[in-house]
Amino acid sequence: MLSNLDLIREFVQNSIQKKEVLLSNPALTAQTVYKINQLTAKSEGVIATFQPANTLSEFSISPKSSQWELINQALAEYSYLLKGEVDSRGFYKYQHCEVPKGYEMHCTKSVLLWRAWWKYRKYNSRLSIPLELLIRTRDSWYPIRDLIISDGLLYIKTLGSEIALDSEDLVTWLSKTDVTKNKEILSTET
Repeated sequence: MLSNLDLIREFVQNSIQKKEVLLSNPALTAQTVYKINQLTAKSEGVIATFQPANTLSEFSISPKSSQWELINQALAEYSYLLKGEVDSRGFYKYQHCEVPKGYEMHCTKSVLLWRAWWKYRKYNSRLSIPLELLIRTRDSWYPIRDLIISDGLLYIKTLGSEIALDSEDLVTWLSKTDVTKNKEILSTET
């Protein structure tokens, strides 16, 4: 039997390949209904959709779903990022985004980015711009210069701005894959 994460990954992969889906486990069902791939949580209704016929490869995801984190994780594995505001149904749109060569995308709670940052910091030289961890802001990837926690908020400083997040907020970020020390940094996530 497929775990929830495995079923979500299959839903995402089949949708990207513009295939119909028909998968189920005790909590989730993925199926094609009227030429729209849908992911349904049995206790919540439709939580994700994808229209294979659209030229724009785009997922619609309900942020209120109990599967929100798993869906974000699976979409990050296939380089899909949150784009724009909530639509009329209360769903967010996710579109494919190019990941720079040599980097891996992660979508985690911001506190896990903070943990990765603190493990990475011991290797960081203050004389250069750190390129091991990047975050997306203003439709581009920026190096993270500093991370500070204050009053339950995580402040992420980049070259041009500062982003404030709650420790439970989901954040999409990149880590270098070609540096052996990153294996140690990211081992705290699993």
